[in-house]
Formats: sequence, C-alpha cells, structure tokens
Amino acid sequence: MFNQPIRAVMDREKFITAPAGESVFRACSRMAKEGAGAVLVVQDDRLVGIFTERDAVFRVIAQGRDPDATLLSEAMTPSPKTIDPNHSFGHALTIMHKYGFRHLPVVENGKPIGIVSARNALDPELEEFVSEARRRESFRDEGKH
Repeated sequence: MFNQPIRAVMDREKFITAPAGESVFRACSRMAKEGAGAVLVVQDDRLVGIFTERDAVFRVIAQGRDPDATLLSEAMTPSPKTIDPNHSFGHALTIMHKYGFRHLPVVENGKPIGIVSARNALDPELEEFVSEARRRESFRDEGKH
C-alpha cells in the first residue's frame, strides 16, 4: 500500500471544497454529514487553504468564537503543503509525520483533486494511539525549553 501512487488511495468520496467566505458552522455541518475530517478551501478552483476538525476546536471553539460568524478564511491554514497524485502514499505519510498533520491535499495542475489522510493507512483506533503518542511527545519537548 505504501508504494502505491496517491491517486489509488486518496479519498475521493470525502473530498469537500468550500469558498473562503463560507462560515465555519456550515463547513463543519458538511464535514459531519460527509464523515470528513477536513475541507479544502478554494478560490477560482485553486487551493488557498485547508480547514480541519482540529482547526474547529483550537481556532474557533477554544477561542470562544461564533462558528456562524467566523469564516473559513479566518480559521483555516492558508497555503497548506500539498502533494502530487503520482507520488507514493508512503511519501505522503512521511510528509504528514514530518509536519505533524493528518490531512494532505492532493493537487494536480494547481487544482485540488482529493485528499489523503492518516486514516487511509491506519485503523481509527491505531490513528488515535499515534495521535496521543505525538501529543505526549510534544508536551515532553515543551518541558525541555
């Protein structure tokens, strides 16, 4: 599986796009309905950002912001790292691990065509285990500074 091209393993069904002016509430409602963990934010068919369930928690809810009044452009990660669909899935996992994120937009000719996530490779329970291990590691690292 790790040597397969991303094109063969990426999520096409759970691939959601939205304009930067969409509310966080609407985007989260769509994510819940589709069972997706992220929304690719687009402008003129080009990727301008990514909004994930973690963004909803850390950048909106934890800060006491109103999801109806907060736009994706205010809570998204702008200009996210991307990957070409012809790279291997193992390469995508390496990028996600290196930068500490779980969703990686797949872009071809400047346009988003899908998304890969840690869930593509891991059982959901194992993904939670890996996520918890990373969280604990970051707390340990913070204590060293």
